Amino acid sequence: MPLVAGVDSSTQSVKVVVCDADSGEVVREGRASHPDGIQCPPQAWWDALGTACAGLMDGVGAISVAGQQHGMVALDDAGEVVRPALLWNDTRSADDAEDLVAELGGPAAWADAVGSVPVASFTVSKLRWLARHEPANAARVTQVMLPHDWLTWRLAGAASGAATTDRGDASGTGYWSPVTGEYRPDLLTLAFGRELAVPRVAAPAEQVGRTPGGAVVAAGTGDNMGAALGLDLEPGDVVVSLGTSGTAFAVATAPCQDASGLVAGFADATGRWLPLVCTLNAARVLQAGAGLLGVDLAGFDALATAAEPGAGGLVLLPYLDGERSPNLPHASGQLAGITRSNLTPENLARACVEGMLGGLADAVDSLLAQSVVARRVLLIGGAAVSEAVRAVAPGLFGVPVHVPAPGEYVARGAARQAAWALLGSAQPPSWQPAATEVFTSQPQPQLRQAYAAARAAAYPHLG
Repeated sequence: MPLVAGVDSSTQSVKVVVCDADSGEVVREGRASHPDGIQCPPQAWWDALGTACAGLMDGVGAISVAGQQHGMVALDDAGEVVRPALLWNDTRSADDAEDLVAELGGPAAWADAVGSVPVASFTVSKLRWLARHEPANAARVTQVMLPHDWLTWRLAGAASGAATTDRGDASGTGYWSPVTGEYRPDLLTLAFGRELAVPRVAAPAEQVGRTPGGAVVAAGTGDNMGAALGLDLEPGDVVVSLGTSGTAFAVATAPCQDASGLVAGFADATGRWLPLVCTLNAARVLQAGAGLLGVDLAGFDALATAAEPGAGGLVLLPYLDGERSPNLPHASGQLAGITRSNLTPENLARACVEGMLGGLADAVDSLLAQSVVARRVLLIGGAAVSEAVRAVAPGLFGVPVHVPAPGEYVARGAARQAAWALLGSAQPPSWQPAATEVFTSQPQPQLRQAYAAARAAAYPHLG
C-alpha cells in the first residue's frame, strides 16, 4: 500500500501522521514541540519537524505541510532568514493594519481587492511593521514566505528550486486575490515600500518537488484549509476549532468579500473558498480559568459542568490576549455581573466556557450573514474534549454539534493532499469520514443575549 505523510506545523507544536494513501488509515504518528511565543526562528520548526518525523518516513511516497497561517518569514537574497518569523498571534502590527486599511480607501476597498480586510494577524500588516520599525532588517529583505511555504521549500531542497505556496495559504497574506488568483504587487509595495519576491502559487494537487529521499512534495496549505480537507467538508458543515486560536469556517462555492472585516474571504485547498472568522482566544481561556482556580483541566471541567446555565449571572468577555474578531487588538478580558452570591468556582468555570463559546457563536453568526448555511457544527481542537464545552455548545450555536473522534485533522488533511498529488487523481481521494458523537440541546438565547449585553456595555461601538 502506498503511504503518505501529512504535517501540521502549528503555533505550539508539529504533528505528523503517516496514512495509507488509498484508505486514509493512520499507520504511524509523531510530534514535537515548538517554542512558545509570538515570534519564532523558522529553524526551530525545521528541527521539530525532523524530530517528529524520526522513524516514521520509511516507505512514504509523498508529504505535504499544512502550516499556521499569516506568519511572516522574511529572507535575504541568499535565502537566509533575516529575523525571527512574526506569527499570526503577534498583535504589534495593529496600528499598521489600521493605516493600510485607510491608505487603500477603507475596508470595502480591501475586501474587493483581496477578499479580506487586514488586521494585525495578516502578513501584509507585519511587512508594514517591519518596514517602519526595523529598517535595517527591512533593507536586507528580498523575499517573503509563509511558514508552510518555507517548510515546503526546505523539504523540496531549497537550493534546487523556487519557493511555492498554494491558493489557500496565499489568500491569508493580504496581497493575493482569491477572486482573480493573482498577487497584488501594488499592495506589497504599499505595505513595504517596494516589491518583494513571493512564492509561486501551485495548483491544489501539484507535485512541487521531491525530498532528498525521493518522496513527492505536495503544494501544502494553511492549517485551516488542511482541517477542511481532513474533515472532507461539504456545504452545510461549519467547523468550530478550539485550539490556541478559535476559528469558525465553512467551504463555499463562491468567494466572500466582507467589508466589515469580520469574515476573511479565504480560498480552500481544493479550488473552492473558505470563509473564516478567527478569534485570538479559545482553549487558553479555559487553561487560564483552571490556573486561577488552582485545578487541572479535568477539575475545571467538573466545576463548569456542576454550574447552572448562565453561571449565576457571571459573563466573561474572553479577550485575554486582545482580540481579532471583533478587531480589538488592545482589549483585555472582563468579568461582568459579579455579586457576592454568584462568585463561586463553579460559576467562574462555567463563565469561562460560555464566554469562550459566546465569541465563537458570534463568529458563526458572521458566517451566516455571508450566506453560509449551517446544518451542523463540527467541533474540533483541544478544548472539544471538554464535557462542559460539549454540553454548552449546542445551545449557543442553535444546531446539532458533531464532535469527531479525536484525531489530527489538519495533518490528516495534509496527508490527503499528499495522496492526491501522489495518485494524480482528478479529485482528492475518498477517505473514510471521521466518526462523530452528536450533541443536541434546546437553544439558549438568554446566554447569547447576556453575552451581547456585556460586550455592548464594554465596547459600545460594536453595537
